[in-house]
Amino acid sequence: MKARRLGAVAAATLALTLAACGSGQPGGSSSGGGGDNGLKIGIKFDQPGMGLKKGTEYSGFDVDVAKYVAKALGTSEDKITWVQAPSAQRETLIQTGQVDFVVATYSITDARKQKVSFAGPYFVAGQDLLVRADDSSITGPDSLTGKKLCSVTGSTSAQKVKDKYPGVQLQEFGTYSECLPALQTGGVDALTTDDTILAGYAAQEQYKGKFKVVGKPFSQENYGIGLKKGDTAMCTKITDAIKKMISDGSWQKSLDSNLGPAGYKPGAGNPPTPAACS
Repeated sequence: MKARRLGAVAAATLALTLAACGSGQPGGSSSGGGGDNGLKIGIKFDQPGMGLKKGTEYSGFDVDVAKYVAKALGTSEDKITWVQAPSAQRETLIQTGQVDFVVATYSITDARKQKVSFAGPYFVAGQDLLVRADDSSITGPDSLTGKKLCSVTGSTSAQKVKDKYPGVQLQEFGTYSECLPALQTGGVDALTTDDTILAGYAAQEQYKGKFKVVGKPFSQENYGIGLKKGDTAMCTKITDAIKKMISDGSWQKSLDSNLGPAGYKPGAGNPPTPAACS
């Protein structure tokens, strides 16, 4: 009898433990997320101007967008758990519930929409070129013939240059930040990736005034906020927050603060008009 009683107590304890674990899921996108439960938000940790972790501080345009959306969902900044979201892991983080949503220079594509849903776009970027501030010879991708161009191995930016501009001397590094010293010293003539990322690097204190974004984007990247596929309720709340951020001036203020020092000017279509969730 005692053994049966102890077994029943153990079973009840296990049930309570499992229930407690289940309640610890991030935000709870099916119920709208946010509020007192807090939010887990995926961002980049290594992109100055967009998403950067320095010590225990997080900064960048994406970070500001994430904070604004979180506040609109009823979550204060101190209730946000920031999760590193490398490009290749973003869909997995969302699908497995490790984050409530992702704000990480996340281009909306048809392939990605098969796995996750998107709110937005909240920004329209484009592949561009970063050159030395005193270089007037490079005015766009068509003037790259014979020039040494730096990009990252395996990136879509590098592949696009290979496909469209075979006359360029492409040098592929492991990270974009490795390209900057080479650009500064003349080892390469230009660096290419999304214009937002380029502007963020150029705005870093050690590089202020040394580089400029050419301003002739040759692709269109619609940045969206990725979330669990089919969660229309959460998507609508996030979209409403994006619209408000644009209309009340907070969007422009953040853009000027994070990317303005590099002389970055958004291309046509910025600020964008977020699409309806479906």
